[in-house]
Amino acid sequence: MAGGTVGVLALQGGFDRHQRALEQLGAEVTLVRTAAGLDAIDALIIPGGESTTMLTLLAGCFFERLRRFVRERPILGTCAGAILLSREVHDPPQPALGALDITIRRNAYGRQANSAVRQGVFVGSPMEMVFIRAPRIERVGAGVEVLAHAGGDPVLVRQGRVMAATFHPELSDDTRVFRIFLEAIETRRELPAKGE
Repeated sequence: MAGGTVGVLALQGGFDRHQRALEQLGAEVTLVRTAAGLDAIDALIIPGGESTTMLTLLAGCFFERLRRFVRERPILGTCAGAILLSREVHDPPQPALGALDITIRRNAYGRQANSAVRQGVFVGSPMEMVFIRAPRIERVGAGVEVLAHAGGDPVLVRQGRVMAATFHPELSDDTRVFRIFLEAIETRRELPAKGE
């Protein structure tokens, strides 16, 4: 990937697998553990894990700084990251960043024992998807594009520069989700800066 640094939020969850997947595609990656770390990156991935634990670790100015960041830069949230990016969270309700006009239900497919590899469709092509205590997108706003679905449910969505997947692309050999995210970063970098 030419230019640009991708941050991976590394407070909890599967950040290491995301880092490896991105580096295999040639991305420059840094782990973000503080609000100040957001200043050194061009885009961010919020990985899977436990969304309530992440909220606790993001308390105070970190959460507010992240809320501003997701409105300015490309973001990809996977599983718990998708929950944090949503506008509305159910079961139970919890705060979120509101970057995507979606309503999401936590652990909608069941407990850890109900985790599974499912066949889905990504931009018209088959894709194997790993679901672990996955959330379900229950409402998609008018400005949200569905890029992938599985079993009739939207599982990968995009609104502007923000993407969210309810599955774990970092646990698959299929790199297409990360590739389109990196392409979005490159496209944004090619746009003229404000005032030019």
